[in-house]
Amino acid sequence: MDTSAMIDGISKTELEHMERIDSDIMERTLSYYHQFDFSTFTSADVQNALQKEQLSALDFAALLSPAAQPLLEQMAQKAKRLTCAQFGNNVGLYTPLYIANYCENYCVYCGFNCYNHINRMKLNMEQIEKEMQVIADSGMEEILILTGESRAMSDVKYIGEACKLARKYFRMVGVEIYPVNTDEYHYLHECGVDYVTVFQETYDNVKYETLHLMGHKRVWPYRFDAQERALRGGMRGVAFSALLGLSDFRKDALASALHVYYLQRKYPHAEMSLSCPRLRPIINNDKINPLDVGEKELCQVLCAYRIFMPFVGITVSSRESAEFRNGITKICATKVSAGVSTGIGDHESKYTGKEAEGAEGDEQFEINDDRSFETMYEDMSEEGLQPVLNDYLYV
Repeated sequence: MDTSAMIDGISKTELEHMERIDSDIMERTLSYYHQFDFSTFTSADVQNALQKEQLSALDFAALLSPAAQPLLEQMAQKAKRLTCAQFGNNVGLYTPLYIANYCENYCVYCGFNCYNHINRMKLNMEQIEKEMQVIADSGMEEILILTGESRAMSDVKYIGEACKLARKYFRMVGVEIYPVNTDEYHYLHECGVDYVTVFQETYDNVKYETLHLMGHKRVWPYRFDAQERALRGGMRGVAFSALLGLSDFRKDALASALHVYYLQRKYPHAEMSLSCPRLRPIINNDKINPLDVGEKELCQVLCAYRIFMPFVGITVSSRESAEFRNGITKICATKVSAGVSTGIGDHESKYTGKEAEGAEGDEQFEINDDRSFETMYEDMSEEGLQPVLNDYLYV
């Protein structure tokens, strides 16, 4: 894919630093993106897909179509059966830890974007460890470390040192940072990271340019290949997502799942998971919303994911309401976040109620479900689910 139109605000040196890998996953995924007209599917197409044990891309598209909405109950029942067969009643718990909110990108929908006037902050190692101690004391065993997308303010070594600290307190350490090269993912793995999450945001590469106006994030292909570079760098697992509401959500859901599908066939040993977060309001723009993606549409997408790929993990974040997450974990979700803060350096004040000793950085977006780890654990147990804090050993 030609990247010449997508490099505004990026130096030649930065562009040359971006590793290119020999892979056909992007081409295969995008070949389907514009292929289907979802309005042409019928109820019979959906019924036919629901009767199959293994679905084609065409069957999966039928489940995402408007024709499937009246059959959502049947989809949910099948998704629940498949989830129970593969995962039992287990649902994993994790929490994110934002350690910096500096960003070099201008993404119009994001609270961290470089032109948004917010309180910026980068935690030092002492502050990071204090945040981790507070989280670990709550009982959490899995953490996801996040930064804004700025190599200048949050370089790979800084992130790696934070991950080394995390290994002292948590059994599972994941990262959601700017995409990096294979050797850098290998370094992070040696620092204790075993899981990498990257949001493609939207698979509509034309719309993508209108949403990402400046910064290295404009190089769409480099972002697309991030998960494959992470696997080549030794990571155990990778997570994928489009941010629903940025473009046609059905096409983005289709492409997200096919991205996973093709990569899973190429790396069958890897653990892979999907999520489909919806747009949320941000500081200085409370009008941002997921447009035509309501909870019914979100449920349809998640059920279609499960029916198409019974073995894949499905994560539902605190962007969604407590009521929705309580329901979807009994159908198809296998991991949820708890005790969430998207701000910087504020876990002690939020977890213990103590007044913060130092400055705090502003949040990336408004969360919807603010339940603590303890409350989430109790709520899930009362619903007959088994909360899982960790289910593997780091190697």
